[in-house]
Amino acid sequence: MVDSDLPKSRRVLLLVDFINPLDFPGAEDLAAPALEAAQATARLARAARGAGLPVLYANDNFGVWRSDFTSMVRQLERRGGTAAQIVKLLRPKKGDLTILKPMHSAFFGSPLEIVLDKMGARSLVIAGLATDICVQLTAGDALLRGYRTAVPADCTAAESEVKKATALAYMREILKCDVRPWEAIMRAKPA
Repeated sequence: MVDSDLPKSRRVLLLVDFINPLDFPGAEDLAAPALEAAQATARLARAARGAGLPVLYANDNFGVWRSDFTSMVRQLERRGGTAAQIVKLLRPKKGDLTILKPMHSAFFGSPLEIVLDKMGARSLVIAGLATDICVQLTAGDALLRGYRTAVPADCTAAESEVKKATALAYMREILKCDVRPWEAIMRAKPA
């Protein structure tokens, strides 16, 4: 078996569905909060990279089964609007990892669990869209796999504040996620 070239880290920043065309029902309500979350997440990602943490993007393929991550980024950059602004803020950097996911949870039907295992990860910081759908389902699957999980409240967005608050409360109370702002989470020692 070939030894993995993946970075080794007990803690990983996982960005879920930020590379997003925002062209689905409800996207008009998600766009402004998504941009605000992307701005906070860009600061989080800089801090994570500065601390030597790997940054891993898990993104929906949006039903395009012959797509690749780089092509999605380029397409959204050309598209303009909020989607392009988010891509500009959160474009993957050299050394970042990317995977495409076929469903809501970043774990379901993707290589995420294998990648995290090869990295030696035990703790995840999950940021992304939407708080009450893909982020919450990913956090739930992380719990089932034994990961200590944080979901910075300022680095997620939903179609409404009620949906976001409800999802964050569920993740805090049921999934035992740390949902403080990103700066507090990054100051905390990972498990």
